[in-house]
Amino acid sequence: MSSSSLDIELDALKHAVATALEYADKLGTSAAEVAISKQQGLSVSTRLKEVETVEFNKDGALGITVYRDGCKGSSSTSDLSPEAIRVAVKAADDIARFTSPDPFSGLADKRLMATEFRDLQLYYPQDIGADELAQLAIRAEAAAMEADPRIKNSDGASANAHTSVKVYGNSHGFLNGYCSSRYSLSCVVIGEEADGNMQRDYDYTIARKFDELWTPEAVGLKAAQKTVSRLGARKIATGHLPVLLAPEIATGLIGHLVGAISGGNLYRKSSFLLDSIGTQLFPDWFNIEEQPHLLGALASANYDSEGVATQDRRIIDAGTLQTYLLTSYAARKLGLTTTGHAGGIYNWTLGHTGQTFDELVQAMGTGLLVTEVMGQGVNMVTGDYSRGAAGFYVENGEILYPVEEITIAGNLKDMFRGVQAVAKDRDLRSSIRTGGILLSEMKIAGN
Repeated sequence: MSSSSLDIELDALKHAVATALEYADKLGTSAAEVAISKQQGLSVSTRLKEVETVEFNKDGALGITVYRDGCKGSSSTSDLSPEAIRVAVKAADDIARFTSPDPFSGLADKRLMATEFRDLQLYYPQDIGADELAQLAIRAEAAAMEADPRIKNSDGASANAHTSVKVYGNSHGFLNGYCSSRYSLSCVVIGEEADGNMQRDYDYTIARKFDELWTPEAVGLKAAQKTVSRLGARKIATGHLPVLLAPEIATGLIGHLVGAISGGNLYRKSSFLLDSIGTQLFPDWFNIEEQPHLLGALASANYDSEGVATQDRRIIDAGTLQTYLLTSYAARKLGLTTTGHAGGIYNWTLGHTGQTFDELVQAMGTGLLVTEVMGQGVNMVTGDYSRGAAGFYVENGEILYPVEEITIAGNLKDMFRGVQAVAKDRDLRSSIRTGGILLSEMKIAGN
């Protein structure tokens, strides 16, 4: 979608939101909020360098929530004609008349609404067709298949181009919208040894700007290298070892912190970090910075899904928890103020200890490098952690052989306190931007 057509689309969606808010006001509601998101995308998947699927999607709906004397009603419509919008607003109002009042529901405070709207450089339209996307996927597969004779099969490659327009408004007078783009390419291949042992692995690239994607050859080559490196995997003996989490696994570890300090888990008392503000969770050198306004980053935003202004903040400072992650509803339940986290987190960047990932492998001495975890074995109430894992056994700072069919276990509080180092070469492909994380010790269940 071109910039000019997108401007027209954005104006049309703002008009639709304004229409809904105006009608909600005429019905005498206490307050209302309206959100609409429209996505358009093209996805092409290939297998063995042949196109398997081509998918085009274009969808979106307007969601309206009205509040009437503490009661809440919601409805939605994909038809943005004035009459359809009025019907949706009326339906939400009718629902609100029959629901029980909830003293904690309602809009976020007006004083917290965003008033500055920076250009965060989230939208880079690219005129790209199915043929071009197919060629990217085919090139990635070709590079992977040619990289090593042990790559015997492909589980497919996928190239994607998506744009979206989002508009939010409420009866505080807030009305704003923005556009974004996202492009990605991934490749999965299968390696096989002479004895029939097979392994699978993948690699991917993602960016706001099409030109910032890694080359298909780089993606395919890395997928092949990762797959071949896993051939000949074995179990190791049960015991306790230092564990180095690869960057993509380290993001998952920090993701458990996100869940534990999120308002929903806190007011339901289903978190192992209840009443932990000001508590030292990590070593005193450890920091996590939230940076919502990084230009072109994957998780940047001027405001959350309630219109609350986002702001730079320290999540962890000198190892100590500084804030929870609260929506307005969760904040009221807890007697606190929303932190502007309705809809998620914004570019968490971990501080590092100066070493590269390879240097952390050497520094670990003897231990386990984890490159994959499986299963859902995390208890958010107790912090107990137990997941299937695969990776590499390291001895005297050198990778000796690949490992599979083991379990790594511990408690998240101990794992957080046991962070020994964070690598400086960060993975920027998610909302959590971190390098590998070295943990002092975990229990390994193997032979």
